[in-house]
Amino acid sequence: MKKTIQFMVLMAVTIFTACSSTQSLQEYYVDSSENPNFLSFDVPTSILSLEEADLTPVQKEAVESLRKLNVLAFKKSSSNGAEYEVEKTKVKAILRNKEYTELMKMNTEYGKATVKFLGDDTAIDEVIIYGNSDEKGFALIRVLGDDMNPAHLVQLLQAIQKSNFKGEGLQKVSELFKK
Repeated sequence: MKKTIQFMVLMAVTIFTACSSTQSLQEYYVDSSENPNFLSFDVPTSILSLEEADLTPVQKEAVESLRKLNVLAFKKSSSNGAEYEVEKTKVKAILRNKEYTELMKMNTEYGKATVKFLGDDTAIDEVIIYGNSDEKGFALIRVLGDDMNPAHLVQLLQAIQKSNFKGEGLQKVSELFKK
């Protein structure tokens, strides 16, 4: 009987310690979408106007692997500076997870940015773009796809440049970071 109780306690401890206490990016999006400090929306790939663009076969393959963009942005104001710091810390903790591989870091006129991906070197399922400005706020963009080829990311950017996409649907995010 005593061994059974010890075994049950050991199993309970194992179960509780095995569960990750770190929130997933998807959970963070869902939890934040109702917060009035956040702007949250999805962008379908059709908004990029890539159907009409004159694309190479490789660019077409890159576009076909793309499903949608999830955008979550926090607009910093004089009244929510403390909450901004808390939310920025949460995002950075999520993105430190070893399942995300860093592609690059950038310093731009708008602030700092990091690009990471989820998946392996031959098939990316998600690209995460995180940019923040301590004056304006931060934006977190998830580029979701099906087995996106890392080598095709540049092709995808070139395809967007060839399209008629002028940033429609993303004005709110760009306004957030304008000086």
